[in-house]
Amino acid sequence: MDRGLRFTFCVITTILLLRESSQKGEKNDAEVLAASKSGFGAHPRAPAEGLPTLTVTTILEDPYVMVRSAELEGYCIDLLKALAAMLHFTYKVKVVGDGQYGAVSSSGNWTGMIGEILRQEADIAVAPLTVTSAREEVVSFTTPFLQTGIGILLRKDSTSQDMSFFHFLAPFSKETWTGLLFAYVLTCFCLFLVARLSPCEWNEPKNEENNFSFLNSLWFGAGALALQGVTPRPKALSVRVVAAVWWLFTIALLAAYIANFTALLSSGSEELPIQTFEDLVKQRKLEFGTLDGSSTFYYFKNSKNPTHQMIYEYMDKRRDHVLVKTYQEAVQRVMESNYAFIGESISQDLAAARHCNLIRAPEVIGARGFGIATTQASPWTKQLSIAVLKLRESGDLDYLRNKWWESSCLHKTRDRWSPLQPQALGGLFLTLAVGLALGVIAAVVELSNKSRRAAGHVKKSCCSIFIEEICTRLRIKENTRQNQETSGRPNA
Repeated sequence: MDRGLRFTFCVITTILLLRESSQKGEKNDAEVLAASKSGFGAHPRAPAEGLPTLTVTTILEDPYVMVRSAELEGYCIDLLKALAAMLHFTYKVKVVGDGQYGAVSSSGNWTGMIGEILRQEADIAVAPLTVTSAREEVVSFTTPFLQTGIGILLRKDSTSQDMSFFHFLAPFSKETWTGLLFAYVLTCFCLFLVARLSPCEWNEPKNEENNFSFLNSLWFGAGALALQGVTPRPKALSVRVVAAVWWLFTIALLAAYIANFTALLSSGSEELPIQTFEDLVKQRKLEFGTLDGSSTFYYFKNSKNPTHQMIYEYMDKRRDHVLVKTYQEAVQRVMESNYAFIGESISQDLAAARHCNLIRAPEVIGARGFGIATTQASPWTKQLSIAVLKLRESGDLDYLRNKWWESSCLHKTRDRWSPLQPQALGGLFLTLAVGLALGVIAAVVELSNKSRRAAGHVKKSCCSIFIEEICTRLRIKENTRQNQETSGRPNA
């Protein structure tokens, strides 16, 4: 009996141990599989595993590389982790000693990250390093991992312009104002027509005076636009239908106008006065400059465009005053003084997102990209290029872009005011058209009912009486004159 219990206990213990080990194995396999699929968040493998170790030089710039809690993080750090996971290497990150990107000094030597690679102080440079022909001659670049250009960063209140004399017309586009004028004239004409056709509004054309003349109809429509009740007051159902639908149209239209005009006033100005680099050169209110020794500065130096040459001459003559040392200094100067910063558009987008009083001008020139720099004989160049392409195809680069460019005031920069177009009020204009059609149909029905009753008394066809009524009401002056002449002849 004891042997049987011992045997049963051993069997149960063995089964439980085997099940626990299998569950741990499945969990570990799942974690390894997830880490291999997602390069982001994967830490470099330890050097003890025999993987090659690369020395990476970078530069501190938000949001590419930042120091948080004594550790580096940012877009480039996440990109570096993903590349290490894909290509199986470890790395050591160092910040460039002179704080420069890389340019030729007066002595003919390269500074910054390019210089460290040439001196073999670093194997690769992972940073917002622009690919240029001069740099490509001394180092090799991978496929760009970010596309950018040259833009103008401005402070909103420094670019505000005086409102025009007819600024009150800005909430609606020209097409919308044209449609509104057409709707007003058409509605007033329908009021005039329906009031003449309806016997409930104008029962005896030969003896009564019609209150809804065309001028009175225009005055009635204008009063409704001003939300004022004006005379004459409609009596017939058909005229009231036209009046009611016009009132509803004007209320909705005025609400849209007031809302859009309020948005226009709160947005500051309808249009930035500085839209292009040519506008920047023509104005005299703002100083402008760029990073000293940056690729942007040399872009304007080498450009044959007359406007670009004027920008370079301006910056070169005032080098000590308008050129800045760091990107943070440039942003601070834009916010605190009348200064426009010329630099990478993608970095300016981040500044405009995080500082809600900044904005980037629409024009972007000199399309370029940020690439990873390596030595010309490095075997890592092609591998890194292929890895960057894979990250782009998988959407991981877009994920990183959205992650590090996210900001609390990003929605404010996207809400840009624009004039209200007719398409936005299409349903409102359609409702007005349907209401006018119903009013005309109601007037015709009212006139038909009267003609049917009159045909029974004079023993004529309903159609003939109906046509006579229409001719009498639409040509009242001619009929009245003929009646007066006919009645005046026997008396003579």
